[in-house]
Amino acid sequence: MTDKILSRKEGAVGHLIFNNPERHNAVSLDMWAAAEAVVADFRSDDAIRVMVVSGAAGKAFVSGADISRFEKDRATEEAVERYGKLVGRAYTAFYEFPKPTIAMIRGYCIGGGMALAMCCNMRIATETSKFGIPAAKLGLGYGFAGIKRLVDVVGPSFAKEIFYTARQFTAAEALAMGLINHTVADAALEAYVADVTAAMVSNATDNPTSAA
Repeated sequence: MTDKILSRKEGAVGHLIFNNPERHNAVSLDMWAAAEAVVADFRSDDAIRVMVVSGAAGKAFVSGADISRFEKDRATEEAVERYGKLVGRAYTAFYEFPKPTIAMIRGYCIGGGMALAMCCNMRIATETSKFGIPAAKLGLGYGFAGIKRLVDVVGPSFAKEIFYTARQFTAAEALAMGLINHTVADAALEAYVADVTAAMVSNATDNPTSAA
């Protein structure tokens, strides 16, 4: 479908990688469709026990929507409505994935990247990662589902701060909020996540906490 969504299976772990580094892994409509297809494949594969979501090239996890594609993807009122439905469906596919999910975050996690990270069960980031939702700066509304998922993770007070200020937060601030589970040195990220996934995979297959 597109080479901007990559996937691989390593034993019981499925990796999904957003691969648009020249735009800090901003996501277009065809990328969302491809990502949804990968999630469906991992969901149906009984050998996959954990999904790890990441961004390519190290500068960003996901930095939001690919605005360079808006002229094509959102050219009419009907196209805007279709765009919203397809993106919402993709987020739901991640959020309702019935196996443990980890957002492995390096670099910028902004806008739609934050929304995607909130759809994962755990978020592990490098110490230099940055987080933010700039909707207020752009004069954009924000859907209820995305707001609720953020509130469920950080609580209403921190969610308001994130939305109202629209500023970027450091990894240390994100950790204090409960937005992320752990911070690690950049060079240690993959190894740390591999240790976490290994612990998950070693658990019993009928673990009742494996669902989102």
